[in-house]
Amino acid sequence: MGWNISRGVAVATMLVGLTVGASAQAQELAMVEAITDWSVYVDQDPKVCFIVSQPTKSVARRGGQEVSVNRGDIRFHISVIPGQGVAGEPSFLAGYPLKPEAAVKMEIGGTKFEMYPDAAVHQEYAWTAPADDAGLIAAMRKGADAVVTGISARGTTTIDTFSLRGFTAAVEKAKQLCK
Repeated sequence: MGWNISRGVAVATMLVGLTVGASAQAQELAMVEAITDWSVYVDQDPKVCFIVSQPTKSVARRGGQEVSVNRGDIRFHISVIPGQGVAGEPSFLAGYPLKPEAAVKMEIGGTKFEMYPDAAVHQEYAWTAPADDAGLIAAMRKGADAVVTGISARGTTTIDTFSLRGFTAAVEKAKQLCK
């Protein structure tokens, strides 16, 4: 792939994925605010801020036909970790093991991005290359929806649509909280 994912970012992002889905973890992170379709979380030790959203629509296809599949939590995150110099790192939690070496595609208003799984960090997550982080966040600020297409390790294609309503306010709140 040519790039590495910060282990601290990956672990912190996974905590938020667990927090949204499991009440036991909710004691570790505090949701600061829900802004339309995005929630802002803060962890104080070390200082980490996230915004998180769930898809408004999910479709799975196998062999060109729509199919029903079982998936875990599906989330899109933006992480802000001042202690590691991370001003905004996008990540996608697919809710299933992603096909190794297959890029996850993201489209926002005609602008296309790729995210990459790294099974050595977590088999259900994909991240943008660091050079693409700012461009993706800028596109998300301008867009109405983000469509994320991934391929599972079993070959099923999933298409998740995330609303971007409240995204800009949520990302600004996270950056403000994690100065």
